[in-house]
Amino acid sequence: MGLGNTIVEKNESSNQHRAKVMIFLRHHLDEGLKIEYLTVKDPLGLWQDLKERFDHLRLVVLPKARYDWLHLRLQDFKSVNEYNSAMFRITSQLSLCGEKVTDEDMLEKTFSTFYVSNMLLQQQYREKGFKKYFKLIACLLLAEQNNELLLKNHESRPTGASPFPEANAT
Repeated sequence: MGLGNTIVEKNESSNQHRAKVMIFLRHHLDEGLKIEYLTVKDPLGLWQDLKERFDHLRLVVLPKARYDWLHLRLQDFKSVNEYNSAMFRITSQLSLCGEKVTDEDMLEKTFSTFYVSNMLLQQQYREKGFKKYFKLIACLLLAEQNNELLLKNHESRPTGASPFPEANAT
């Protein structure tokens, strides 16, 4: 019998299983909650108390997460990394609320919110046939990094400028 079966009604778990579940649950509680629920000895009771206390968060978090998802656009971020962080923050919130966001959803969201000036790039990335979001992001991060290096190289010595003389040339 798994430990998860210990937090269901009319379970027949051993005292050892119950103790393991209590240790696990208490280990993952915030310090303030550990003190507040110190007297609760039954894992099912602790689970139900926590569920009752925090189940309303879905009602609070879900509308904002849906709004954020709807308005998430790659073009609104300065870097791919910032966009990726926002993507995972929003998808984690949606997932926490029981909404499933697939790789396909994340890929489509990213492709459909490219900068208008990068339409050709967007089409090229789409034609690569990415099936996993993380592979597209890795590709975008690499491209962004390479673009930054090209800009730095260009700024260090603009086109047409003669190269700096070597310091130790004879």
